[in-house]
Amino acid sequence: MLEPNRMAWLASQHPERRALFFREHWYTYGELYQRARRAAGALRALGVGPGDRVGLLSHNHLAYLDLLFAGPLLGHILTPFNHRLSLPELQALHAYTEPRVLFYGEGFGEVALALDPKALPLEALEEGEEAPEALSVSLEDPALLLFTGGTTGLPKGALIPYRQLLLNALETAAAWGLTREDRYILATPMFHAALNALATPLLFLGGQVVLMERFRAEEYLELTRRFRPTILFLVPTMFQMLTEAEGWEGLDLGFVRFAISGGAPCPAPVREAFRRKGVRFKQGYGLTECGVNCFAFELAEAEAYPESVGRPMPHLRARLVREDGQEAALGEAGELWLSGGVVMKGYFRRPEENEKVFAWDGERLWLKTGDLAYRDEGGRFYIVGRRKEMFISGGENVYPVEVERVLYDHPAVKEAAVVGVPDPRWGEVGAAFVALKPGETLEAEALRAFLRQRLAGYKVPKHVVFLEELPKTGPGKVNKEALKRLWEEAYGEA
Repeated sequence: MLEPNRMAWLASQHPERRALFFREHWYTYGELYQRARRAAGALRALGVGPGDRVGLLSHNHLAYLDLLFAGPLLGHILTPFNHRLSLPELQALHAYTEPRVLFYGEGFGEVALALDPKALPLEALEEGEEAPEALSVSLEDPALLLFTGGTTGLPKGALIPYRQLLLNALETAAAWGLTREDRYILATPMFHAALNALATPLLFLGGQVVLMERFRAEEYLELTRRFRPTILFLVPTMFQMLTEAEGWEGLDLGFVRFAISGGAPCPAPVREAFRRKGVRFKQGYGLTECGVNCFAFELAEAEAYPESVGRPMPHLRARLVREDGQEAALGEAGELWLSGGVVMKGYFRRPEENEKVFAWDGERLWLKTGDLAYRDEGGRFYIVGRRKEMFISGGENVYPVEVERVLYDHPAVKEAAVVGVPDPRWGEVGAAFVALKPGETLEAEALRAFLRQRLAGYKVPKHVVFLEELPKTGPGKVNKEALKRLWEEAYGEA
């Protein structure tokens, strides 16, 4: 049987083993668990009990792990807030989740106190008496409440049970071939899925994590030289920023076993830049509601099929469903449905949203991901984009991801995204938003001519808009809803 309090076991097995580096200090597994017990004691003194939400507003910080590992001792639900949101947005999320207590990191005191006059600095977590080791949770109890979406309307809070957290950690370790000798730099936002993407799999295995408070490309490269991570895990934008940062050219990456791109497909030129340094690359796919690593690939096959995310993890079943509810044929795109032990409990206080995303098939519960994918004859899956992002131009389906991959092949293009916009003749056409590399110039028609050499005519965007930089969401993905709003404001209704 899985044990929710994994950190207690790790601390008992190798208390002196280094676990996490933060602010120029290595914390051992014994120290991490001691901190967790102290945090649980501080929360108990504040009246926090099972099921209470504990809010956190901060850059990446050791406190995220303090509160997560304290969960099994007290039964609270860690609820991290996206610190990049505006005060009105945060107020709406705070009212939605009603945390019993809110903690804030350096620089967020004013905002936190506006949300809750009783909000406390992170240092308050270190002032408690160590809580007893008595287990206060079951595998079905929620460990985390993570916000999803948020580009349109109020984000939904996905309840992540201990079952999901532990299964994802164990299966990721097995399917990715992780060992206790592996090390990685945690640089993606911990208010999102960074906690359970690679941090918990490595820490639950006995590996090492180097924690960055905020991602800065030059600092990441310096930490890479210093700590020699065996695995790189970033979103595509971050990988690209590394290739453009000072110090990239002379960087040795011979110690890296492989790199994984999460959040979105990584452009081929970026993958190639790492390949030239001997780094083997594979695409990742996951979503907060399902655990968060959903597919796996052997490295050799991942390199042979670079656009594929691989096959479902051992704990997952996958199916592709057409609009009419029938199974999609090989090579045909359909909505990806997933089923298994890493599916969330549901959205917090959103029964109507649960009805939209869950479907029963006999005794099996399926999660409708909203992502479109197809499967080849080898059982490999390919993500072609969000269902809501696909548009129909002149009766033909256009998948923006396919167009974006070709846009990134142009040597002058730094970033690119495609959205569907209204057109009086074709119904919808593509609008490409493009940011160029420093010093590059490019005409819209020249870019369209480049695309026409590689894509069917109906897939070539009718419009090209050049921007200095593309807007991003909290996790670092391109914010396509913001691009649609930009189009609407500048050129009419989207």
